[in-house]
Amino acid sequence: MPRRAPTWHVYVLRCGDGSLYTGATNDVARRLARHAAGEGARYTRARLPVVLVYSERAGDRSAALRREAALKRLTRAEKLALVAARPRRGRAR
Repeated sequence: MPRRAPTWHVYVLRCGDGSLYTGATNDVARRLARHAAGEGARYTRARLPVVLVYSERAGDRSAALRREAALKRLTRAEKLALVAARPRRGRAR
């Protein structure tokens, strides 16, 4: 049986200080838990708590990293508009 390739996602977190953090992962729930536990990126460790406000599926790792880079180039206002226009499915716990 062929092994299924992991599904990659790009995500945006709202940090405790109101700033936005963008990342890419193949397991959103696990990555969010790492960020929330203070074991994620240095940026988020200093700005806890974090809440997932946006997530989108990417075709593969390369596409996810390209999309992450594109989102990081957006202004704050553009990122907020993206979050408002297409909220992620489900709710953070």
